[in-house]
Amino acid sequence: MGKVRREKWSNEFSEWYNEILETAGIIDKRYPVKGMNVWLPYGLRIMRNIEAFIRAEMERTGHDEVLFPALIPETEFQKEAEHIKGFEDEVYWVTHAGLDPLDVRLILRPTSETAMYSMFSLWIRSHADLPFKVYQIVNVYRYETKHTRPLIRVREISRFFEAHTAHADFEDAERQVKEDLEIFDRLAKFLALPYIISKRPEWDKFPGAYYSLGAEIMMPDGRTLQIGTMHNYRQNFARAYDIKYETETGEHEYVHQTTFGMSERLLAAVISVHGDDNGMVLPPTIAPIQVVIVPIPKKDASVDVFAYAREIAEELRKAGFRVHVDERDIRPGRKYYDWELRGVPLRIEVGPRDVEGRKAVIARRDTMEKFTVERENVVEDVRKTLDEIHENLYNRAKEFLEGHIKRVDTIEEAKEVFEDRRGIVEIPWCGSEECGLKMEEELDAKMLGVPYPEEKAKAPEGKRCPVCGREAKFMARFARTY
Repeated sequence: MGKVRREKWSNEFSEWYNEILETAGIIDKRYPVKGMNVWLPYGLRIMRNIEAFIRAEMERTGHDEVLFPALIPETEFQKEAEHIKGFEDEVYWVTHAGLDPLDVRLILRPTSETAMYSMFSLWIRSHADLPFKVYQIVNVYRYETKHTRPLIRVREISRFFEAHTAHADFEDAERQVKEDLEIFDRLAKFLALPYIISKRPEWDKFPGAYYSLGAEIMMPDGRTLQIGTMHNYRQNFARAYDIKYETETGEHEYVHQTTFGMSERLLAAVISVHGDDNGMVLPPTIAPIQVVIVPIPKKDASVDVFAYAREIAEELRKAGFRVHVDERDIRPGRKYYDWELRGVPLRIEVGPRDVEGRKAVIARRDTMEKFTVERENVVEDVRKTLDEIHENLYNRAKEFLEGHIKRVDTIEEAKEVFEDRRGIVEIPWCGSEECGLKMEEELDAKMLGVPYPEEKAKAPEGKRCPVCGREAKFMARFARTY
């Protein structure tokens, strides 16, 4: 039986993460523009599997896929003043066509509200057009001035998912946000990722939003990573872009809008949360190869281990599994290392004795355990073991997340939690921006917001804000973030 080691994973996470992205074939960081990376085949296959689930969810919930240009005229960008204020320091400007200056400058989209909504005003005319639900998966560009980190903080987000919807009223927009939360929950379970949802404070909501929700996971070093956002815009963008519809009584009203966004940070989260010192550990749902079969030949053996391995592989493929037989002429130990590094959930080893006895040895990537199964039970045992692996990954990550959320009453107690930069603290808060920003400064941490849904956010009776001493209205979450 093997042993799972996670010392480097947790204690030297940054080094571990950068090494895994390269050695496991996820991306190449050597592209000559800082903050822009090249997707490698294996990494792209994993990301495509994640996107396939997202696309299926979008289709299930009545969203249509669109594809907008990457260039946005400055005239459209300027229509929503609050949005510009939020992104003006991050945009890339296109100022020339060849050697000639452009009459109207263009930006590379940092997000798509200002690109889409001038078209929405043309497409949406009547109450019969609502709700209007579209999405796209595209490249977005932000001039990130902080330290870049592949898949996490980049200047080109190359797998940016965004859903945009328009509704007749605020209540229907709220129903859409609830649907987004349900979609995200299904996706998170698909990826075996436990998470928390927080309602962002006013000073940290998305530019132009009425309110913003953020989904965070806990990284191995105790920092949090935002992997999903949901925003209710009310009519803020509709008024700026004149998106109106004719009601049943013939009046004209501005639509209410929402957005829902995610990116390749989803893959960063999977790699980070589930990994160990041997490399990645992929949930079976998204692994390009769910089962790798390693034949172990021996000289002068009277049986053909390769034919036996191919026979098992074919049966597993017919049962719907993604399978690969590793017939490379290298030592078995090297093969084990390669597939453990790449996170393949299950390995099947077959040697001459296994062929003679009609057996196979199964090795689990999550626990490093090995056990022998009968040949006729391989499909059933593989299916059962993959389900167990997925459940174990989720439960292990959930225990880690919950073990790193601590409720405290004072700034001093919160500082103790952050001494080793680990975890989320929940602390009483009166609700004022002044006190919230003061706590951010004192703790050198970001306020994630308050727990969502809002009934979870209320502070217990008798709790007081540690800054002003007034009665606390909420429990506010703080964390060191990526």
